[in-house]
Amino acid sequence: MRIFTRYILREVVSYALLGGVLFTFVLFMRHLDEILDLVVRDSASLSDVLRIFAYMLPNTLTVTIPTAVLAGILLGLSRLAADSEITAMRACGIGALSFVRIVSILSFTALAFGLLNALYFVPSAARNLLNLEDQLKSSQASFEVQPRVFYENFKNYVLYVQDVHPTAGSAAWRHVFLADITQPANPNVTTADQAFVANSDPSDSQSLRMHMFNAGQHQYAPTDPSKYDISTFSDTYVPLQLDSQDDTHISRMNTPLQALSLGELWQRSHAAGPAKQPDARAARIEFNIRFSYPFACLVLTLIGVPLGLSSRRGGKSTGFVLTLLLVFVYYLLAELGVGFAKSGKLSPLLGVWGANLIFAAFGSILLQQLAGGGVLLNLFSSLGAWLARTLSHIAPQRLVAAVSRLANPDPSVAEPNGSLPPYTAPGWSDGPAQPLPLVRSRDRTFFPRIRRLFKTSFPLLLDEYVMRAYAANFALSLGAFAILILVFTFFELIGDIIHNQTPFVIVGEYLFNLIPYIVNTVTPLCSLLAVLVTFGSLNRTSELTAMKATGISLYRVVAPILVLAAMLAVALFAFDESYLPAANRRQEQYRAEIKGKPAQTFLRPDRKWISGQTDKAGDPARIFSYQAFDPDHDVFANLTVFEFDPQSFTLVRRIFATSVRWDPNVSSWIFDNGWQRSFAGTTVSAYQPFTVDTFPEIHEQPTYFKKEYKQSQEMSYAELSRNIADLSQSGFNTVPLRVQLDRKIAEPVITLVMAILAVPFALSMGKRGGLAGIATAIAVAIAYLGVASLFSNLGDISTLPPLLAAWSPDLLFGIAGAYLLLRTPT
Repeated sequence: MRIFTRYILREVVSYALLGGVLFTFVLFMRHLDEILDLVVRDSASLSDVLRIFAYMLPNTLTVTIPTAVLAGILLGLSRLAADSEITAMRACGIGALSFVRIVSILSFTALAFGLLNALYFVPSAARNLLNLEDQLKSSQASFEVQPRVFYENFKNYVLYVQDVHPTAGSAAWRHVFLADITQPANPNVTTADQAFVANSDPSDSQSLRMHMFNAGQHQYAPTDPSKYDISTFSDTYVPLQLDSQDDTHISRMNTPLQALSLGELWQRSHAAGPAKQPDARAARIEFNIRFSYPFACLVLTLIGVPLGLSSRRGGKSTGFVLTLLLVFVYYLLAELGVGFAKSGKLSPLLGVWGANLIFAAFGSILLQQLAGGGVLLNLFSSLGAWLARTLSHIAPQRLVAAVSRLANPDPSVAEPNGSLPPYTAPGWSDGPAQPLPLVRSRDRTFFPRIRRLFKTSFPLLLDEYVMRAYAANFALSLGAFAILILVFTFFELIGDIIHNQTPFVIVGEYLFNLIPYIVNTVTPLCSLLAVLVTFGSLNRTSELTAMKATGISLYRVVAPILVLAAMLAVALFAFDESYLPAANRRQEQYRAEIKGKPAQTFLRPDRKWISGQTDKAGDPARIFSYQAFDPDHDVFANLTVFEFDPQSFTLVRRIFATSVRWDPNVSSWIFDNGWQRSFAGTTVSAYQPFTVDTFPEIHEQPTYFKKEYKQSQEMSYAELSRNIADLSQSGFNTVPLRVQLDRKIAEPVITLVMAILAVPFALSMGKRGGLAGIATAIAVAIAYLGVASLFSNLGDISTLPPLLAAWSPDLLFGIAGAYLLLRTPT
């Protein structure tokens, strides 16, 4: 019995570890860009990077530990059942309860670790993550300011800087414009030749101080515009405070509650008084969640053992599909219960533990039916058989025929019965060689057309075999990752769906339009995984040895894979140019509706500050500030125009009007009820109030203020290029958009790079099979995503040129893949 116990445990534990890594990777993919953006923009050290990942990991493990246990049980037992090992074990007297007892070793171990994680690591990590985020954002805020871009993250201030020069520990700004918008209709303005920013109070992570040199401050009274004060300073200090954002933290929205210890949650959950009842209910829900998810390891064991033992034909494919299905159903019920508990329709205890109770009851029924082969288990067994027929792979014998055809592609040597001449690879058989049938022409109708179209002998029969295997593995991995991401995305939104009573039609539309984005994102990873699994399978079954035995070079075997990968890269770029931008816009609109936000618009008429257009040298630099803008009627309310000397950036004129409208008859702006002032150094050289006036030198058209602002993934390459050219004149930060423009070409190319990199990895795995391929793919994908996000964010802050930031990951991984491939024995 000890031998059986070790054998079964080794099987389920290996799959559980793989499943845990896979699910954790899928969840971390969504936050990787946010983490590295925070790190790169704030110049965090390597230790800060590792701390961020460490602090986010416990919250992720809360979900993935029960999921990993279920995956290990279903995949491990399904594999044993498919190979009839379960039948042999049960014939030796091992009953269903014995399997439960053996597998429960894994379940109780996961339960203990889950409780330790939920009760200690999660609250501690949440507290540390909040503190670390605040420290990074405040201590390095100066690095976020971009030249000629309005920075609005300081409370009650708008900052505009013409030039930024990085220095050790901070950044030096030249030609600074700082507007105090405590009174939006009457902003007080300070200009400076140079400025630095640093922490003013180490105990307050949000408090900063700006040191300004050669500064001038402009103030006036709105009730008496004739009174205007100008103050000059050789140097002065301005206290600043970072504007607190409700959604800046990259962790869960209820992080402050999650950061409480178990004792603090208990005290808050028993708080008395009507005003504290909502907080008490939320605390009771969080208190129960910390226990319910770890105990899900036991509940999912009850349902995983009978389903795994009954999967006789489908094998690991059935186990994988059942894992996804059960994970979706469990977390759907769990999130629904939490949503009903928050709304008061269910008690916190019943709402949180409802999914566990339902699955425990269902698992007990399945265990009772296991001995007699009940209806439910027969249903799942039929599902496994159907999956086995659907996922049936190409017969291995076809490879030998393909090798023979490649070795002698002349069709005239074929036998009269349509078979290839006898061929036997060395060491494959001691008996007489037998002719192997050719693949029927109806199975190869597509490839002969390609050969006739391009008048070439490529692809040959061997190429067809390798390409079909690669395409099948690619499609399966793409479908698996798409389903995983859709499932976890649905879990993330289920609370908003319940709270906002979003119709499931809208949810379905959102998930449907999210699929193109998922396909575009995971295609390089799926290309990598498909090559690993394909060549790993060829190597494990000695089919690659048969190819080499005929004198076929490894490079020739790899060629069809690289051709398909290159075609995928071109298809991805075409997909991004045509269908993907529209799908991304639709899914963003549906997501906003699910979140309860107002309908999204891509116009930014509410932007209060915008820089003017400079067409020729010597024109003054302008900044426009307004309280409101009606884009339908081209009317401004409370518009202020600041004009600066282009060389010294000193304020030379200021215009204010309560109303400004565009007159198409004269092609000019009409200013009503305002005034203008001209400045000569520190004095007012002219002051002129007006009732109606025009300023022909202000030549910005109404369309200039109706800037279209879309995210880069919502535009094609040509649209993004035009948008960058337009926005760069208006004080918008276009550096990240320039990086994304170059990445629109670089990202599809990584599909080909991943295929090149995967070949030497696949051959180095020997005969370890598909699981080693999946683990390798995840490791390489994590490395690529980390490097790509790091370089992208370095480009966003102008540390690297956009072209280098976009293409560096492709170059690094391409060079590594080419080097390893050239060193591989052919």
